[in-house]
Amino acid sequence: MIPSIGKQLSSGAVRRYSHSVAPMIKAEPARGLVDEPVKLEVVHLVPNQRVTLHSMLLSEDSDWWEAYAHYVSDSEGIVRVTRDKSLGGTYTDQEPMGLLWSMKLAPGSRPGMRLRKKDVTVPYSVTISVYDEWISSDFDKAAVLASIVLERFYMAPGTTRLEVKEGRIIGTMFFPPGPGPFAAVLDMWGGGGGLVEYRAALLASRGFATLALAYTRHKEVPRSHDTFDPNLFYFEEAFNALNNHPKVAKGRVALLGLSLGFTLALLMATEIPNIHPKCLICISGSHYKLIQEGRFAELFQTDKIKYAEDGAMIWRNVPLPFPDDPKWIVQVDKIRCPLMLIFGEDDQNWPAPESAIEIQKMMKAAGNDHLLTAISYPQTGHLIEPPYSPHFRQSNFKMQITNKTVCVLWGGEAKPHSDAQEDSWKKILAFLEKHLVLQHPAAIVQSKL
Repeated sequence: MIPSIGKQLSSGAVRRYSHSVAPMIKAEPARGLVDEPVKLEVVHLVPNQRVTLHSMLLSEDSDWWEAYAHYVSDSEGIVRVTRDKSLGGTYTDQEPMGLLWSMKLAPGSRPGMRLRKKDVTVPYSVTISVYDEWISSDFDKAAVLASIVLERFYMAPGTTRLEVKEGRIIGTMFFPPGPGPFAAVLDMWGGGGGLVEYRAALLASRGFATLALAYTRHKEVPRSHDTFDPNLFYFEEAFNALNNHPKVAKGRVALLGLSLGFTLALLMATEIPNIHPKCLICISGSHYKLIQEGRFAELFQTDKIKYAEDGAMIWRNVPLPFPDDPKWIVQVDKIRCPLMLIFGEDDQNWPAPESAIEIQKMMKAAGNDHLLTAISYPQTGHLIEPPYSPHFRQSNFKMQITNKTVCVLWGGEAKPHSDAQEDSWKKILAFLEKHLVLQHPAAIVQSKL
């Protein structure tokens, strides 16, 4: 028999746990994909006990991230995070995944960092701990009542990763389990550049062959491609490499782009006559063609850049007002496939809401607005990522023009932004399944890690 566990209280009394059993945290699942909800429960507490739940992980950049919340156990000495309300902390109210999406840099960490997965073959390890009473700091000095480690994967079992250096193309392909052929997605991130794999890995884990494409600010991408040649040869080659792969169902390829990738997806669909994407998903970007015409540096040397009170740069006004000259605007009247626009109404980095309005007007005038699905999220910023990713209202960004690192304001508020990420991800998967016409809808994987 385990003896009663006691804790000395400030009053001098000793709290005894009623079941003579140590508190324990249960998690279902403890190992799962990053877009899977987790049911957390703390048992064997004293009835009506005030406790703090705390999450922590160490990033690949060696920064500590954490979140915490205050709860009160029920009459049976149980806290159910899916049911109970947080009464304080980095989030409040009933938030089953708050210990993940509300994570922030721990005190003493480098400011301006983002939490982004680099090695998608290795999961995030998140330690969840419970403490007696409500505390908000110095967790390393407090006694831990119980803890558990969650493993959060971007790659489901059987998902394969293949580095691509085919012709001029630099990227990484991900394939779901099985022989295929699979519907596919060409995944393009923004102007931060490099090779970003985590969204592509997660899409493959959900049943879609996906090519994460490097196209700017990557050591192996030639500068001639980095400056976006007017004929978009690099992107045509990338599309064809994916479309012609033996494990891909030819003709069932979607384009997915965020920020700068948004503009590129539109350009590819309207200005490359030899490719025919099945559908487009464009997140937090614009139909303005400044990237292709070399106006980027010119515009960023104007007084249109604003600054927040703490000095973070606000870029949303840089392209406004949109020019009347059609040569600067992607001709979305040429779009012949379904298009989903996703944007945050508090995007402080780029005028995505204004662009969405103009795109809708242009498509309506051309008679192809029946192809458009526009999804707007209030109090949501620029960086709309997979669900349960922490919200970053601002962070450091290395500018391509000057090669200097600045602090950029992305916008959004943590709770509504997190809701937008969860909702938009569900809509993205449903949109892809619908328009890529999967032969086997069940191919969207229910992972068991």
